[in-house]
Amino acid sequence: MRLTNWTDYTLRVLMYCAASEGRAEPVTISEIAQAHAISRSHLTKIVMDLSGQGLLATTRGRGGGLRLLKPASEIVLGDVVRLTESDFTMVECFDPGANQCRLSSHCGLKGVLNAALQAYLGVLDGVTLADLLVPRPGSVRLPVALRARAVPGLPTAADAGELPPPGV
Repeated sequence: MRLTNWTDYTLRVLMYCAASEGRAEPVTISEIAQAHAISRSHLTKIVMDLSGQGLLATTRGRGGGLRLLKPASEIVLGDVVRLTESDFTMVECFDPGANQCRLSSHCGLKGVLNAALQAYLGVLDGVTLADLLVPRPGSVRLPVALRARAVPGLPTAADAGELPPPGV
């Protein structure tokens, strides 16, 4: 299954905001647009949708920006994907109203694909936004000031208002 760009960008916005928690200044749409080379106007639509879904708080004007409304540990990826993906009809026979396939009564493909879709969503249901920001087993957890250098697309140390430790 392929996620739409809308869902991809939605997840990027949420991850960026989660990685920026604790920062003095809120994240801005322009900042995320620049970090990910995504159209600012497209991100504005996504941010408005996330705000309407109760995931982001938005503040206009000078000093305004974006903040998560819930802790990252309470934002489940499966829920976000279900909110942002409009079509889980993987094949024609998933939609009884549009199904014209002559094999439907003799085919096991629908059942297999449905099981795969449920497994896919089941994995996403077990992952929170906070889980995406935790290092993989065996990796070293870098301080916030250094993490940005290692992870393209996440806030930089300057964005976080932190300076690298002496000697770095």
